[in-house]
Amino acid sequence: MTLEAPTTKRRGRVLVVDDSPATLASLCELLYEDHEVIFATSGQEAIDMAHSHNPDLILLDVVMPEMDGFEVCSRLKSSPGTIDIPVVFITSMGDDVDHLQGLNVGAIDYIEKPISPEVVRVRVKNHIQMKHKQDTLRGLTLRDGLTGIANRRRFDEALREEWSRAARSQSRLSLIMIDIDHFKLFNDTYGHPEGDVCLARLGETLAQIAADTMGFAGRYGGEEFCLLLPNTAVDRAMEIGEKVRAAVQDIAMPHATSSYQTVTVSVGVACAKPNDTQRSGDLIEAADAALYAAKHRGRNAVVEHGFVRLTDGAVALAG
Repeated sequence: MTLEAPTTKRRGRVLVVDDSPATLASLCELLYEDHEVIFATSGQEAIDMAHSHNPDLILLDVVMPEMDGFEVCSRLKSSPGTIDIPVVFITSMGDDVDHLQGLNVGAIDYIEKPISPEVVRVRVKNHIQMKHKQDTLRGLTLRDGLTGIANRRRFDEALREEWSRAARSQSRLSLIMIDIDHFKLFNDTYGHPEGDVCLARLGETLAQIAADTMGFAGRYGGEEFCLLLPNTAVDRAMEIGEKVRAAVQDIAMPHATSSYQTVTVSVGVACAKPNDTQRSGDLIEAADAALYAAKHRGRNAVVEHGFVRLTDGAVALAG
């Protein structure tokens, strides 16, 4: 559940986790004026909400039934999708052994009960400010400098996160791989500065399509790009792949050494419903195989490859 501050200025999103209704109400009331507050009353609910809502900070009770705070924190820190979310324990357990255990499983701070409202406000504010600064710095290292979209490192992270999320929700995940046709010839003909302009234009196009489709755009390497599409079946992914192909051709950047006389792209599409017999690398291999097939068919084409389950439980690629 979510409580939003009655203001347009949002300082951060805080997940409060406690099985005590009184403590939960007190913390939510204390924080909601300055932050968006979401809350959970059990360990498993906290884990699920951390994955689905991506909070800036988690205030976590230690003593809870079924799954205590130490176990919750340990699980959050072992998952790629939640490992970077800072956790602060709220607890009446005040000895050094308990504090050390919390720090060892990944917490960054402790706030002891009974809570001091001013201490909570200041610590939450400081931790969120620190998280935002870290996110900004991290974003600079995960963005491709030329195109402005995600770089390969960030794409790899996003694929791991979305693969895990799709496996938990049993939803489909599609991947589109895009390669600029005859890009070496383009560079040889027009020069590398124009090649950079071409790459930047494709990055802008993919960023817009990603925004329109709730996807994730990245530069995979060189003249190869990718578009990750959570909760997207193959038919829809093929439509988006065709949208990419057509959008690039519509830019009409001259390419005299191409049979199409303009810059074009080849597009490979793959879709999977992750399970225990598959890995995220299979999705890349399938999309890459589809991209190769698009090149083989004469380029400026969209081709799909999918997963086929064999009788022995193995997984093969199918075109």
